[in-house]
Amino acid sequence: MAERSELRRYVPLSMPSDALVHLVRPATEEPAGLLVLFHGRGADERDLYPLLDLLDPGRRLLGVTPRGPLHLRPGGAHWYAVHEIGFTDPGTFTETFAQASSWLNELAVMTGLGLERTIIGGFSQGAVMTYALGLGEGRPRPAGLIALSGFVPTVPGFALDLESPLPPVVIGHGALDPVVPVEWSRRARQLLEDAGAEPLYRESPHMGHAIDPAIVRELPGWVAGVLA
Repeated sequence: MAERSELRRYVPLSMPSDALVHLVRPATEEPAGLLVLFHGRGADERDLYPLLDLLDPGRRLLGVTPRGPLHLRPGGAHWYAVHEIGFTDPGTFTETFAQASSWLNELAVMTGLGLERTIIGGFSQGAVMTYALGLGEGRPRPAGLIALSGFVPTVPGFALDLESPLPPVVIGHGALDPVVPVEWSRRARQLLEDAGAEPLYRESPHMGHAIDPAIVRELPGWVAGVLA
């Protein structure tokens, strides 16, 4: 068991050859859980990697940042094609969702840390994937969700499971966002509240399409509390 523990802590995860490309940030000691962050449109696995230490400064958790499997214009990695904000392209989303679901399940098995010990988060397209992977029908419940500047996906053939109990959710959005208008996060908040959840909602009055440092400073306590 000691040898397996050392492998979990310090060696990049050995995943199937068709798995999502990803970076791993080890925990300082035996991981108390997983923190998985999904990047936004046109970025890659390096984009949110620094956020792992900001959200989990004590390195209690094993941190992982995957790369979207699609390469679309204008460049970078993507989780789905964008034709209209608020509505994900079903042709690309359905395939990517299945691949990300499989990868997340395999990650839980490989690390020995179940989805119930996993916090999923993301920015923009990554927030959309966070809602899908955390609340999608048939998906196991994660420990918590962090959705920054995104929206709940609407896709033919895809459904949410909003049966209680829902996991703790953080929603953050810039009120001046010109890319994904803040109204989408307001709708997500209302949807979750109608389902009986009490999301932590933070709307940044002077922010555009970016992550507010103020919510980043607030999140370490939330993360620690969710996986206490």
